[in-house]
Amino acid sequence: MGATTAAMITAVVGVLGTLLAPVVTTWVTRRQRAQERRLEERKRLLDERRTAYTAMNRASRHFHTMLKDALHRLRDRVYTDDDRVEVEQARRDYRDRYAEAQMVVPEAVLDASRELNAVLSRIDAVAKRIDRGIPRAGETPQQALLDLKAAEPALTAMRHLMREDLGVSD
Repeated sequence: MGATTAAMITAVVGVLGTLLAPVVTTWVTRRQRAQERRLEERKRLLDERRTAYTAMNRASRHFHTMLKDALHRLRDRVYTDDDRVEVEQARRDYRDRYAEAQMVVPEAVLDASRELNAVLSRIDAVAKRIDRGIPRAGETPQQALLDLKAAEPALTAMRHLMREDLGVSD
């Protein structure tokens, strides 16, 4: 290969490098921006789930506590209109947080929340029947309190799945 050929090859490579540099730079920049958008989207979804989990966990525990308090008051015959309003507010808040979570959480967490929801809904219905003076056979505040204990493992299981999904380890 002669000096002229080497010079021409060097010139062509130089020109191609100069011409392709902006194309390569643009391509690399686009890839970096796309990756940044994917990371931001993952972070946004994680934040959305964390917010839903926090609200659902708080509302579930609050509704559970309000039902337990209501059953104690029903048992002691000191259940008031204010108590009814508080339980109903807790139930509605729980229902809203549950509905919101259904849109953003994975199926495993939904399965755990369904189990909890079944227990809380059943006990809420029992408490209302007892309060109205129309309990079914075997429905007493004492029995309902015992049945409400079944929600505690479901609360714990749901919280554990939420923490696991968020990457929180014990």
